[in-house]
Amino acid sequence: MLTLLIRALIFLVSAFLGLVASDLLVPGFTLHWNDWWGIVLAVVIFAVLQSILAPWLLKITRRHANALIGGIGLLSTFVALLIAVLIPAAGIGIDGPVAWIIGTLVVWLITALASWLLPPLFLKKKVDERRG
Repeated sequence: MLTLLIRALIFLVSAFLGLVASDLLVPGFTLHWNDWWGIVLAVVIFAVLQSILAPWLLKITRRHANALIGGIGLLSTFVALLIAVLIPAAGIGIDGPVAWIIGTLVVWLITALASWLLPPLFLKKKVDERRG
């Protein structure tokens, strides 16, 4: 149970890092820092949607368009960002096609790297306990 909670926290942190990186690097991609609750909401909405959409889109792609399987992460990131932007209370805004494309790439890359690099840092002790 604790491992599941740590993994969920890692996914939320990776989503936050991806959104912040896009805010810092991509013109037209903005987090509304004056509304901290909106940013928390945007991170949670994005993380939950990403975790739901990725497996669902993978299943659909396997069935109907096998060649697109490699782009599932990007597609689910784009759709999750789109839905998060459409929710008025979420503290995120994306203006222009370049911001959408580059923002999606940056968020996807940072969340993928963080999801890969963070678990060994936080779960190493737990794995060592189980082995010992």
